[in-house]
Formats: sequence, structure tokens, C-alpha cells
Amino acid sequence: MPAPVTRRATLAFALASALALTATACGASADEETGPGGPAKPGAKGARIDLSPDQKRVRAEKVDAIARLVPERVRSRGTLEVVASAGSVPPLTFYATDDKTVIGVETDIAQLVADVLGLKVRPHAVDWANIFVGLDSGKYDVGFSNITVTEERKEKYDFATYRLDTIAFEARKNRGWRVRGPKDVAGRVIGVSSGTNQEKLLVDWSEQNVKAGRKATDIKYFQNTSDYYLALGSGRIDAYLGPHPVAAHHAASTGRSEVIGTFSGAGDRLQGKIAATTKKDNGLIEALHKALQHLVDDGSYRKVLAHWGLADEAVRTSELNPKGLPRTA
Repeated sequence: MPAPVTRRATLAFALASALALTATACGASADEETGPGGPAKPGAKGARIDLSPDQKRVRAEKVDAIARLVPERVRSRGTLEVVASAGSVPPLTFYATDDKTVIGVETDIAQLVADVLGLKVRPHAVDWANIFVGLDSGKYDVGFSNITVTEERKEKYDFATYRLDTIAFEARKNRGWRVRGPKDVAGRVIGVSSGTNQEKLLVDWSEQNVKAGRKATDIKYFQNTSDYYLALGSGRIDAYLGPHPVAAHHAASTGRSEVIGTFSGAGDRLQGKIAATTKKDNGLIEALHKALQHLVDDGSYRKVLAHWGLADEAVRTSELNPKGLPRTA
């Protein structure tokens, strides 16, 4: 998980990405479609994405049979204390244009779940590490923050899945290449963040290419999202490998880049899963799981993902504590 950025930096990232890609995409026509799943329509110059605090969210009705599964201490309080790591870039959890309201796909999913449970959402924006500190202490009921199920985390937390953990290569539009495996990045200049699953995959692929007699990948490291936006727009890198939600949303919002390949965040052998996360055995996970499955079945869940350009990450079934990313040595 990347380090959180300030609220104003989030808006600066969005502006930098738009300026960088618009200024450098001279060969692309203005009436082309945006990236996959984006809310823009053919003929638009990019997606019109609402970043205002007054979000027209998809809502759901209370389901009494599921609401009764909520522990009494939570029911009597009437609120669902939801924690997320805000200050990242769209579309996960980020600050709206008022610089204080947290919006994004995670916020919308949490609201839907609370609706089904008959609870009012009380959002809490913290840095990444404090998500787990707060869950451990009982300060927060659940985390909706792009949290991946891992075998190590399952020792302390319960999980109800709601989205695929997918990573993506993002490149400037109409460059005529796709990434389907290691050979497609041989000799390419690819950006990535250090210490991530994306870096591990890219390094592994480069080593495979060298062993096969192909050129190594020239890996460039970026700490800030705005830096990779600028590098991509200027052509200093051929593509960037990062979380699919960020890449898909960026492509949709600018209309000047596109996702050219997606892969499981858990590697070749396992499809990673993103999940609602609670302290282990706090009694809430069953209600969350049932609520999520209800939302999948009634279609409101897919409407939220489509709104944020993430239809490709939808799951058909919410799983309780599925197999997670294996421990690292």
C-alpha cells in the first residue's frame, strides 16, 4: 500500500495527470473512447467524473433478516464505524473537491452495506497502518480500504470479499501493444512502486526474459502517483504497472491512456481478493458477508463498480475468509 498523500496533493495528482497526458497525446483523436469501464461515452474528450462532495450514490433498502445478524452492541449504537486509508488517488478512497469529504468506490460499497444492515455510516479516514491499529482496538468495526486477503492477516482478521485484486499495465493510448506475459515487457521501460506485488511480478518477468535470451525490462521506480503520470505522458516510460482501479480510473478520466494488460495481484497461481475486514471473531463478519452477497444479487453492487469504471473487478460471490496471498519467506 503506498504512503498516504495530503488532501490537496490528491487534487494536484488529478490535475497533473490530465495536463501531462493531454499535452503529449498529439497523435490521438479527441473523439476516441476512454479506457475500459469508464463513464465517458464515445465522442467525449474524456470521462466526466464527479469529484464533488455531493455524490449521487446508489443506495439500498434495509433487509431485516440480514440486519438481525448484526451484533447487539452495533445495532443499539445504530452506526457502522468504517475505516479507510484516504488521501490516495481515485477511485478508491480520496478527498472530494471540498478537501474534506471522503468519496470513492470503497465509500460507496460501505454505504450500500450499511443500508442493508439498517445502520448509518460513520467514516474514518486514517493512514494505512492505523486501519489495523483501530480494528485491533475495536475503535472501528470494519475496514473498506482495498485490503487484500492474505494468509498472515487471516490470523488476526476476518474477511468478506467484494472485489478482485487486479493489477494493470497502463500505457499511452493507441501505441499498438498489449501485455499478455513476460515477453511483452522485454526491453520495455516500465514504471512501478517499490515494495509492492507489482514490483515482484515485474522483476520475476524480467528474470524470465533474460533466462530465455530476451532483453531485460528497464524498471523505473516512482514514489508518487503524479510522477508516474508525468513520466507516462512524456514518454519516459512505456507503461506503468500498478493497481487496476487507479489505472482504469486514470485512463477513463483523461481519455489519453489505456489499460493494456491485467493480472491477478496474487500472481499466476491465485486470484487475489479485496475484502471487508474486521477484527477476528468480533461477530460482524457474517452480517457483512450476507449484505455483500445480497448487493451482488440485486445488482446495486455492480452499479457502483460501473460508476467508478471497475466493472471488470466484480465478483459473483462474496466469500468468507478464502485462501489468501501466501506468506513471504
